[in-house]
Amino acid sequence: MDEQELGFKAGDVIQVLEASHKDWWWGRSADREAWFPASFVRLRVNQEELSEGSSGGPGEEQEEDMGRARHKHPESKQQMRANVVQEIMDTERVYIKHLRDICEGYIRQCRKHTAMFSVAQLATIFGNIEDIYRFQRKFLKDLEKQYNKEEPHLSKIGSCFLQHQEGFAIYSEYCNNHPGACAELAGLMQQRRYRHFFEACRLLQQMIDIALDGFLLTPVQKICKYPLQLAELLKYTAPEHSDYDNIKAAYEAMKNVACLINERKRKLESIDKIARWQVSIVGWEGQDLLERSSELIHSGELTSVTRQGKSQQRTFFLFDHQLVFCKKDLLRRDVLYYRGRADTDAVELVDLEDGRDGARGPGLRNAFRLASPTGDEVHLFCARKPEDKARWLQAFRDERRRVQEDRALGMEISENQKKLAMLNAQKAAHGKSKGYGGCPAAPPLQSLRPVHQRHVTVPSSLPQQQVFALAEPKRKPSLFWHTFNKLAPFRK
Repeated sequence: MDEQELGFKAGDVIQVLEASHKDWWWGRSADREAWFPASFVRLRVNQEELSEGSSGGPGEEQEEDMGRARHKHPESKQQMRANVVQEIMDTERVYIKHLRDICEGYIRQCRKHTAMFSVAQLATIFGNIEDIYRFQRKFLKDLEKQYNKEEPHLSKIGSCFLQHQEGFAIYSEYCNNHPGACAELAGLMQQRRYRHFFEACRLLQQMIDIALDGFLLTPVQKICKYPLQLAELLKYTAPEHSDYDNIKAAYEAMKNVACLINERKRKLESIDKIARWQVSIVGWEGQDLLERSSELIHSGELTSVTRQGKSQQRTFFLFDHQLVFCKKDLLRRDVLYYRGRADTDAVELVDLEDGRDGARGPGLRNAFRLASPTGDEVHLFCARKPEDKARWLQAFRDERRRVQEDRALGMEISENQKKLAMLNAQKAAHGKSKGYGGCPAAPPLQSLRPVHQRHVTVPSSLPQQQVFALAEPKRKPSLFWHTFNKLAPFRK
């Protein structure tokens, strides 16, 4: 961030001091004043509520005590609940209008101009937003039925979220497609005729002064706001309220929806890296990794002991559903050769004590075995140190757990996404020496201007990719790239 930007995290309260600029507001948080992006916050429903950490002078203590007593009063809590319900209804109606404007104002006009837009381009730019529009219309219709206009605090809208919770899964496809949509749209915007066309669409539909990429970000932000709105509604819903249990269940359900969408996005990003890694391996045999796997769990060197007692140093990569064996080139240690794989769904992990293992030889240390129940396939491995062995044993347990979680969540990558990932990886490796494709370099670090060159101004608009990253729930980063960067094939 620039020095004049205000840092904050989810749940922080910012006092707005200046809001004349539409994109950036000036505010105070934690005794610091600075600019912050208006699109990353929402106005508090309970503006009257006092901060728990606020303190005033002696003359203000009595007024604060009266304020606290007022907020503890049931009537005040009912009013707060009514405000939250009203906010949910109002934002839902505005959201439906945005979706309708996109579908009728942009997509309909684009389809009339076949010389400017192909079917594939429109699918990339708008994704499944028309499906989202149809779903949200049904959702709002049910919300309106449960909304009590005369006494909003008595509204029972929790059941609507529970009834439609499976339908919200369609946002996963849209969120996964959004970065590609931004890239495609940015390319078209380089041409004047497309800029004029999209502006004409906006004016004909009488839409507010926001660019198309801003409208396309709305569904990403919306699916992430539902848990926040339900959390605040739950806060002001008394346990004895007839909607309390449904609101509580709806809050958990929408949190799970957001987590599932985030997990699917992470999986999709992971398969691109897996595809590029596979292309860099010399002599790959059999089916592609993506046919069964979507995530790297662990990697490192182990000694493989054959049935005849022969030891072989190999580099192993544990993915979900399979363990891949590779051998380093004797001269070029940054090159890996494919040497086989084991199906982790068909074997059992056996921890071995230090000592002799039948015909495999004496003095085995830090060993473990992968054996099939029928005894047809047995792999014996030895780690260099006890702590290395412990990490591998934990990695195999994590692999089984993640496979079970994916099955429970119905986590699947479509065949088209797999094929596209492999196609992109092969295109990236095209032109390089056969079998020595290597891996793309890590993204460059963002440059930061020297301190003496900075000045206090309204910051420029953030790139759409950054907005997208901030619009979704944070998740602990995957160990995929961190692990692969330790290996020679991923160094320049």
